[in-house]
Amino acid sequence: MSYTALYRKFRPTTFDEVKGQDHIVTTLKNQLKAGRIGHAYLFCGTRGTGKTTVAKILARAVNCESPLEDGSPCNACETCREILNGTSGNVIEIDAASNNGVDNIREIREEVQYRPTRGRYKVYIIDEVHMLSTGAFNALLKTLEEPPEYVIFILATTEVNKIPVTILSRCQRYNFHRITIDTIASRLQDLLEKEGVDAEEKAIRYVAKAADGSMRDALSLLDQCIAFYLGQKLTYEKVLDVLGTVDTEVFSRLLRRVIEGDASEAIRILNEMVRNGKEMGQLVTDFTWYLRNLMLVQNSDDLEDVLDVSAENLQQLKEESTMIDSNGLMRYIRILSDLSNQLRYATQKQILTETALIRLCKPQMDTDLSGVLDRIRQLEKKMETGAFLQAPVSASAAERTGNAPGTGTEGINPKQPAAVKAASEDLRRIRAEWKKIAGMTREPLHAYLEKAVPKYDSASGSNVLYLSMEDDISRTQVNDESRKEELKAVIRELTGKEVEIEAVAPDAGGEKILADIPVEEILEAEIQGIPIEEEDDDDGEEPEDY
Repeated sequence: MSYTALYRKFRPTTFDEVKGQDHIVTTLKNQLKAGRIGHAYLFCGTRGTGKTTVAKILARAVNCESPLEDGSPCNACETCREILNGTSGNVIEIDAASNNGVDNIREIREEVQYRPTRGRYKVYIIDEVHMLSTGAFNALLKTLEEPPEYVIFILATTEVNKIPVTILSRCQRYNFHRITIDTIASRLQDLLEKEGVDAEEKAIRYVAKAADGSMRDALSLLDQCIAFYLGQKLTYEKVLDVLGTVDTEVFSRLLRRVIEGDASEAIRILNEMVRNGKEMGQLVTDFTWYLRNLMLVQNSDDLEDVLDVSAENLQQLKEESTMIDSNGLMRYIRILSDLSNQLRYATQKQILTETALIRLCKPQMDTDLSGVLDRIRQLEKKMETGAFLQAPVSASAAERTGNAPGTGTEGINPKQPAAVKAASEDLRRIRAEWKKIAGMTREPLHAYLEKAVPKYDSASGSNVLYLSMEDDISRTQVNDESRKEELKAVIRELTGKEVEIEAVAPDAGGEKILADIPVEEILEAEIQGIPIEEEDDDDGEEPEDY
């Protein structure tokens, strides 16, 4: 005997077997018990949610010779068996996708004149009714409004927006909801027990999640997984392998590389998944879903039931939610959503995906607001970690560092550990990062430095960093040689520059100590690549360009 697919083998035959549509099942049962059966029903909803199944159960229920107390068909009488076997002339199923012309509807109008040979009602089930032509809808209108008392129309559609209002107003409309992951997983577990297949709970839940609210899709995917590993235990890894998807751990690694702007490593991870046979469209869809979960975690503290992830994955998402702001995350989702639409018709899917990954890692490629905000985020992160941008080396700076032509040290990397005397631009950078530098020192020096205002004299070219402090005791403590050395060591570690330190009163050396340039101005200049010029001093000397 030929094999029967799971979704056909386990199609519900009574109302109680229908899962996830309690609001519809309860209403239909009440109508059957009270004898208030309508003449036209419209079942709306996404694929695989039970529209046709419920239509067939209702067709048997209205014709059953001995219905159950709740109105369900007995499925044992001769009428029920004929309908189940598809040999009954009382239930006519029509596929509107291939029978959508006026002539097809005219045939229905002629047939409804004849009473059913067995049973009480003649039931017409028109599937994908939105595919009917305009002329066919007009031909159906009068019959649908005033059919004979023994005729029931059940229309099913996935695109209710395409149905004329004149048709909608003549039907009782029932909206079929997407079935929850818990409901699908419970149903799959029951069917696996009947089939004698051993499966991990995690594997079952992943199949339920991949079905996207469709019970039929879930059964088809499960059928595929069982066939691939026939006679073996169905594990989470095997399900991922069959469906061409990846574990969330890989998405976590990929996201962290994207946040860091490491395009080469992100491409390497992608190529690794491609070599393992992962399907590109499914990969992009799952990564977008992962970012969606991250966005929900970022904006709410109580969404565990909505996320449907394990405790370990939830903790991982919470950790990653602190690495990126909502604007950057929305930018990622938008780029991947556009990519998902492009992949449907693309022949070079890997190239498109690699290009999108580079865009994620390199926000400077995007000129819109979200791209600019992402660039600012990356810049702030570099400044927080002390990753200073290297300023161009001028001729005078090259002489100071020994890298000028003819010195014998050309080409030496200025970032080498050997500290050199700090120039004016180095002091400006140190001042911009003062909070971080102060935070790296130990107590009690840290407490004193928090109150200090760093200033310097650019006119003289001195590498002295003046710390303006109001309290005499604080100045005395900071000017202690051991504490000076500690602070200088921290600055050397971060910048590779040798700086002299001197704690002074706020009004001391006023003719040399510059006024503060706001940190915001420095950040803006860094972003736009604009040199910062200092104001002229009172003595009229020219400022040094940055």
